[in-house]
Amino acid sequence: MNVELISALTELEKERGISKDVLIEAIETAIVSAFKKNYGTSSSSSVRVEFNQNTGAINVFSRREVVDEIEDPTSEIELEEAKEIDINYDIGDVIEEEVTPADFGRIAAQTAKQVVIQKIREAERSNVYDAYSNREGDVVSGTVQRADHRQVIVDLGDVEAVLPLGEQIPGEQYGQHGRLRFYINEVRQSSKGPQVFLSRTHPGLLKALFEFEVPEIQSGEVEIKSVAREAGNRSKIAVYSRDDNIDPIGACVGSRGSRVQSVVSELGNERIDIVEWVPDTGEFIKNALSPAKVIYVRIDEEEKVAYTVVPNDQLSLAIGKAGQNARLAARLTGWRIDIKDEEQAREFFDELELITEEETPDELDQVETVEETAEEPESVELVAEKESEVKEKPVIQEISEEDIASLTNVVKRKSWQERFGVIDESEGEQEEAEPVESGSEDKQETDKTKKKKEMVITDLSQLDSIDFKFDGKK
Repeated sequence: MNVELISALTELEKERGISKDVLIEAIETAIVSAFKKNYGTSSSSSVRVEFNQNTGAINVFSRREVVDEIEDPTSEIELEEAKEIDINYDIGDVIEEEVTPADFGRIAAQTAKQVVIQKIREAERSNVYDAYSNREGDVVSGTVQRADHRQVIVDLGDVEAVLPLGEQIPGEQYGQHGRLRFYINEVRQSSKGPQVFLSRTHPGLLKALFEFEVPEIQSGEVEIKSVAREAGNRSKIAVYSRDDNIDPIGACVGSRGSRVQSVVSELGNERIDIVEWVPDTGEFIKNALSPAKVIYVRIDEEEKVAYTVVPNDQLSLAIGKAGQNARLAARLTGWRIDIKDEEQAREFFDELELITEEETPDELDQVETVEETAEEPESVELVAEKESEVKEKPVIQEISEEDIASLTNVVKRKSWQERFGVIDESEGEQEEAEPVESGSEDKQETDKTKKKKEMVITDLSQLDSIDFKFDGKK
């Protein structure tokens, strides 16, 4: 039977991974407990059990200390009695005698069995803790056993893990026997054994899923620099390529989006933005705010703030719904980001000046700052007062007819006679035009002639043939 016990211990070591030495130590402790219970030993230190690993033989020895006066007969012996056993014993020595009972009995065996089982369980728990305590941060695959309103129990194969409510993706359903991937968030050792806590919202889960799907990340050619995530809604990931011939974004997206789509499906259709990481902080912040286009970035190293300017029509896109895009960009870059549109930026001279310089980089060395060259602007009230004074006191200057014509774009027309020549009138009319001897009539004719010469034609459309005394027949 003892040989069968040795064989059983060997099988347990192979199947459960429990060392044989640990099992033998558990058996010795169980036999001591059983002997103490059944044979009235007050202290376990007065009994020693020896287990022979070769033959499987078990021997029980009683240990008693040599004293002058006995207080506990189970653990002490008088000097005279000790000398009867061996004359060399003295006070303070320990005497061992084999007291292996012939009728160890069923009760003793049952007690030993319970202690052995307990030791086996403790050894298994210790192995589980040692196995998972070094795996914090890893991603494992598990099967959902049961779920309630507080937590989800997941079977990882050799241990049952817990997915707390706070680590669950909002709105995600955990059906029984469903198989998912989980992030090992924490491992604790408790009286009930090791407890493994999982997470579905940790950014490390997103990073690990890309490592599984993208061979370039596994080989080290593409590196994931940072991850920002709002589980179940949207995430951002910054990638960098050590090889100039490899596009890091294209490698993560895959052919027709196959690689990124696998990650999205695993996370319940969570939106994922993949941006390129660059050493230049300003350019990296521009990339992080995608899909919005950033016109200008100014970095404040002391305050750890990045001031950015976007087009007027993309301010809401840069901020995102409820500020989500700006929050994720800030987490991704590690900088506080202040976003303004062009109209808001013009209210501040510093931003406006730098925007102008950004748009005309070739003239950066020639442009002087606004603060050095610009005069102090006049107030609105002073400008309005000056304009009113100008309106109240207009300046009058003498202007010739030629200047007026040039100002009004009106060219002085030539007279009819200058353009078309003198028209031959009838003889009767010529005779009437000849001067009369009478002085008064001559004077009247002269006045009429002067009046005719002074008439200037300005608009031919308003003239009639009678004005020129035309003969209708001619």
